[in-house]
This record gives sequence, structure tokens and C-alpha cells, in this order.
Amino acid sequence: MFAQIRPLMLMLLTMLTASPVLAASHREAPLIANDPAADITDFYFFRSWQDPGKAILIMNVIPGQEPGSGPNYFNFADDVLYEIHIDNNKNNIAANIVYQIRFNTEIRQPGNVFPLAYVALPPITALTGGGSEGLLLRQSYTVTEARYGRPPRDLGTGPMYAVPSNVGPRTTPNYEQLAAKGIFPLKNGGRVFAGQRDETFYIALGGTFDTLNLHVSPILSDADDANDGIIVGAPGSGNADTFSGFNVNTIALEIPIDELVGPNNNRVLGAYASTSRPKVTVIKKDGHRQNSARVVQVARMGNPLVNELIIATNMKDKWNATDAEDENEFVPFYCNSALATALNTVFGTGFPTANREDLVNALLRYAPGPPVCGSGNTNEALADLLRVDLNVPPTAPESQKRLGPLAHDASGNATPDNAGWPNGRRPNDDVTDVALRVVAGILTTPSVPKLGDGVNFNIGAVGGNKTANGIALAFPFLPTPFDGRDRRHIDPGEPQ
Repeated sequence: MFAQIRPLMLMLLTMLTASPVLAASHREAPLIANDPAADITDFYFFRSWQDPGKAILIMNVIPGQEPGSGPNYFNFADDVLYEIHIDNNKNNIAANIVYQIRFNTEIRQPGNVFPLAYVALPPITALTGGGSEGLLLRQSYTVTEARYGRPPRDLGTGPMYAVPSNVGPRTTPNYEQLAAKGIFPLKNGGRVFAGQRDETFYIALGGTFDTLNLHVSPILSDADDANDGIIVGAPGSGNADTFSGFNVNTIALEIPIDELVGPNNNRVLGAYASTSRPKVTVIKKDGHRQNSARVVQVARMGNPLVNELIIATNMKDKWNATDAEDENEFVPFYCNSALATALNTVFGTGFPTANREDLVNALLRYAPGPPVCGSGNTNEALADLLRVDLNVPPTAPESQKRLGPLAHDASGNATPDNAGWPNGRRPNDDVTDVALRVVAGILTTPSVPKLGDGVNFNIGAVGGNKTANGIALAFPFLPTPFDGRDRRHIDPGEPQ
């Protein structure tokens, strides 16, 4: 559950390693940092609060999109295979169901003479037909279901198109109406969306990498920690969400739970997302690229923050290229927490650093198993999967707690929200603060301090159909992306 261990921990780990860590929040490994279209920024898996009979699987890619970066905006890659892998029999092998998404880009007339990808000729209000004339660069895509022991099945019910970047109010007016036209039905009773959305991962990334020069103490009070709608600190002096005003590209699947359950109606599932590229690409004399049919995995994500803050720098790209069920090779990084060592060095704390069976059990298993940290017994299949119990009812968006099972009231009394990470992951789950506390040992020592960066919600989210603290009410469950003309990044020191 503590995969992709992000900023605060990443910075600390950087301080203790001789070689520089080339990853920041989403850019978690040296090679994938150079490949945004294949860089998985976040992976979500949760039971829908819009329709509790459905499960939601979301993969985000292309981190840190500055909305005004025209004239060529942000697109999925035609030569990347985007996949979501499901384990529905609890054997730690996510091969029972695999959803595969592939894109194809076309340049439409007058794109053969006009220099822009999107233009108000007339304004873009549709993905096809009338109102789509200004969509000079358009991406179609397919969704394929591969079930173990069965031939692949195309889930599309007709042509499907990705929603373009939110250019601005003249070119893409009524953007959410356009985005709604990008939700397509699937043959299995589900729906799919592909396109740009608001970056929902929130953290004071800038202060973290200024040698932990946060605007507030990293140990929060009970009252501040319990408030899911504030920036901790006096008005204008608290931390800011470094990703405010930035966007990502989203692939969202809504799948009937009955389509996902395993043997004996098993509803405790594991999943991870991956991206893969052709094993061989040849540039022909005419300049065209020819890709091999065989692909190799270049990135994966189950739990948030694992690669950033658990896996050593020299192994990060190898970890990305390894299937989730082959995690055994990396178990020593879980057993011996460099991050806990870093926390102790910076803050003078005494968090446990060795024999971290609690991290192995929390991140790599469905239930606690025999010790592996001292014995070298790693023959058991261990896997970094995002696990969710779909028997647990979803929490209504206005009642969600960013700390999930660790939530509490202003007096410190437990008020758990059991539908949050590590029971799956929702867009508003504060994985940074939860992960910090787990690495500090809260699973075995409940008195761990309330560590956090003071950023308690998705600051500055725009558009309607969301709560005041940025939780989207309906599929695809991420808020409206910021537009290029009027985008705004909220900085430290601003009253908001």
C-alpha cells in the first residue's frame, strides 16, 4: 500500500545516498523520467460511490502538465501498451484479468496545412462530427480484455476517442460537456474514459526538496491532522500543494464488480498498472518507425510510493521492468527501511529500520505470513499489488477521510474510514501522510507521531460536480483539468 513513496521520503533518501536520485514525485526512476507518456503517476482502485455495484480502476500518466504548454499539448503514445492487471484468486499473480488500452493518433484536415493541434474552427464541442472540426489531432483507442485461458475480447461498442487537453475557453468551451462525450460504454456493462484531468496528488513538494524546509512542523497537531479541508498553518503562511494548477492524462475504467470477482465469489482483489514499449523499434529510410510486436514493460505501479522511497536508486528501473508477482528479489529493501533510517537521521527519532516484517505484510501480501526478513525464505510469491476488499461499502465523497483507516477527530479519537488506502486507493487518500506513519512503524506501534506535510486536500480544484475539497462526485472521479489560458498555480504565502 505504500508504493511509489513520494516526496518527503524521497528527499530524505536522497540525503543518505551517494548517487543522486533522479526522480521526483512521479518521475520515480532515472529512465522513466525521460518517458512521460509511459510514466504512471498514480493508480487508483476503489468501489464506486456513484454506483456501488461497480469498481473503478484509474491509471494516470504524463506527470506535471503545465496547462498552457501549447501549441502541442499532451497525448497518449501510440506505441505504449497501457495495461491494468487483476488478481482475483489471491495467489499474488495478477494474470486472471488484464485490461489493455492502445491508442492511435490521426491528423485531420486542415492539419496538413494548419500549424496548431487544436483550434476554434469552430470551437471544439464534440469528439466526432459537427463541433469536432477544430480537433486537428485526434486519438482513438481500443480496450481489450484478456482473461486467463480465454481468447482476448474487444470491449468496445463503437469508435472511442480521447478527450483533448483543456486548451482554453475559446477553443474548448464547456469543457466538462466535451469530457462527458468522452465516456463510452463497454460490452461488459462498464464504461471507459481517456483524456486530461486535474492532478489530484497533493503535496508540498517544493518545500520538501528544499532540505525539508516546510512552512509548518512535519509533526501535526490532532486538530490540524483531523481537518481534511485546510492548509495547516496561519492564513498565508502554510504549505501549498505544489501540483496545484497542473494536469495529468487519465485512463479510467468502470467495471461491474460481478465481472471482477474470483472463485467462490472472492471480492478481495489485487491489481497493478503497467506500461510497455516495443522491444525493438527501427527507423526506416523514409523516416517512419517500425515497432516489433513484442513489448517490454517499462513502468508499473501497485501501491503508491514504493519505487520512489523503498527501492534503491540503482534498482529502480529494473523494478519497473519486473512483473509485480516477482517482487521477491526486492524484499531486502522492505525488510531494511532506508527511509526509516533517513527519518531518524533528520529528526533524531528512533523508528525501526530492520526486520520490517510489517512492511512486507502490508505491501506484499493479502494477510500476514511467515517471517522472511531474517530467514532468507522468499520462495513464497510476494507481490506489490494495490489490494481492495470490494465487500466494504464506499464512503460518500463528503464524508471521506484522507487518512482512511488512520483517520481521527480533533481530539485524537479514532474515526476510521475503512474504504480508503490501504483498502484500495481513492483520489483523495493522503498516501504521503499515511505512508510516512507506516514507515515510522504505526502498524506495530500506534503511538507514532502524526507525520505530514500540512497539505490536507486537493487545493484549487476547479469546475463543478465536486466537494469543496476537490473530491469528484462522478465518473471518471477526477476534477476538471485546468485550462491553458486561465490556469493558476497557488503558491506558498497566498491566503488560499
